[in-house]
Amino acid sequence: MGSINAFSRSTRWRVGAIGLTVGLVALSAACSSGSGSTSAVSGSSKQTITFAESGLGTEGAQTQKAINAFEAANPNIKVNVQVLSSDSTTYLSQLEHDFISGSTTPDVFESDVTYPAKFAQAGWVLSLAQFNPNMSQFFPHEVAAGTYNGTDYAVPWFDNPEGLFYRTDLIKTPPTSPAQVVSDAEAALKTDKQLKEGIAFEADKYEGAITAFLTVDSAFGGSLDPENVNTPGNVAALNWLHAAIYTEHIAPTAVTGWQEGQVEQEFVSGYAAFAINYPFVESLATAAPVKGHVGYIPFPAGPGGTPGSALGGEMLAINAKTAHAQAAWKLIEYLTSAPVEIARAIATGDPPSLPSAYTSQLYSAAPYFAAVKTLNSYSAARPVNPNYLAVSADLQTLFSSVYANSASNAAQQAFASNAATIKSAANATPAG
Repeated sequence: MGSINAFSRSTRWRVGAIGLTVGLVALSAACSSGSGSTSAVSGSSKQTITFAESGLGTEGAQTQKAINAFEAANPNIKVNVQVLSSDSTTYLSQLEHDFISGSTTPDVFESDVTYPAKFAQAGWVLSLAQFNPNMSQFFPHEVAAGTYNGTDYAVPWFDNPEGLFYRTDLIKTPPTSPAQVVSDAEAALKTDKQLKEGIAFEADKYEGAITAFLTVDSAFGGSLDPENVNTPGNVAALNWLHAAIYTEHIAPTAVTGWQEGQVEQEFVSGYAAFAINYPFVESLATAAPVKGHVGYIPFPAGPGGTPGSALGGEMLAINAKTAHAQAAWKLIEYLTSAPVEIARAIATGDPPSLPSAYTSQLYSAAPYFAAVKTLNSYSAARPVNPNYLAVSADLQTLFSSVYANSASNAAQQAFASNAATIKSAANATPAG
């Protein structure tokens, strides 16, 4: 893997008060004058812009390094970096405080993939239409996460797809169906007495339970549309995860309290044959018995399904009130250029949002990025909805109730009884 650093879980998977991933969002409003800004400063004028992020440690240092290079290439533009809280709830509150007050700063900011619709609906971020962005150069699933009512509001900065890890020394060929995941896990448990579980996954009552579900969902033909979550595919996907605990016994009941950190520890310690998690796990698998024995694939499809992965990642967007829209856009273009994304990936492990950035240079530093690129082709976004926080809270309650219930029809009953509530949450008039 070379000298590449481990993924920063504190940034890539921050969990808020109701368990929602955040990093902040990006976009502008279809319901207001967000399609234009208060910009009167041309991109060629001497000026200072503020970039808000939550980057700490290696990630923060790499962002500053890129900004230093940007300033050298654009001597008329000075960038002040505003490091906000690494706690998601506080970070979101800080941004919302600025936006609600009509502040012109930060001019440009980091955003989690789940927030564009919320911020666009509120009119807090700028439509990117005036810049004629070439969004086709990015992975389309993350582009969709930054699109609201047909308008682009956020640019993919880096992707973080969740998928299926497996031990290549115990499972010689990657499974090609959900049923084979079960049989391979059962066989591995019989072969290696050090294993404690056949599969580890996030089933605590938090946002990670939603992305773990999404990783499996499309394999059964499911789609997490809040207008109607009670579909055969969704029920089948949750049935599979529930059965892994209570019927097949390849996952312990302890997973009902696990987040991605516990899942990572079980896998890298050699206790799990499979694990649903993010790419950072690969960079932590540095000791026996897992070192050199890690595979990473989309969750294999069943009949009528497609390979599964859940989209995570960060985006960049512009404050609708900025007076420096052109300079802010120049910074976004620079930070999302292939050479800068490659350098960031090598230094921090953040997967590039550009397919063109997956090059021999990147693979020589970290060969597992080839697998990450494959997963990025399948990653499913969570519902793009201004009310996603409320939808997320209801989904977490649904999944938690199923994982706490050993009855074989728990998933079917939960989707049937919660579908109307989730639809209502998605269609409620957003506050503010």
